[in-house]
Amino acid sequence: MEAKAVAKYTRIAPTKVRKVARAVKGMSAEDALNLLACMPQRSAKILGKVIRSAVANADQKPDIDVDSLSISNIIVNQGPSLKRFRARAMGRATRILKRTSHISVVLEER
Repeated sequence: MEAKAVAKYTRIAPTKVRKVARAVKGMSAEDALNLLACMPQRSAKILGKVIRSAVANADQKPDIDVDSLSISNIIVNQGPSLKRFRARAMGRATRILKRTSHISVVLEER
């Protein structure tokens, strides 16, 4: 059995989240949460929330043992970008893209 959790429109660039997601993919859920608690990156806190949500979703299913869950897949896709601009010299402007992420976590029983 598997359990899923999805966080959409998270205001962090997907490349920053993927860097942390690669470190915890394949780990047990408990080990991953312990590792993410020690990481200094902002995306580690966000990813920890999504994993905790997936564990809570698995807890709602009566035939899943929560202690034997492991992360089978983490998918980080790019969401829509907020488009802003910054004033530059001689009346020009440059575009600033504030990127968003869609984060999906799939947990499986081992």
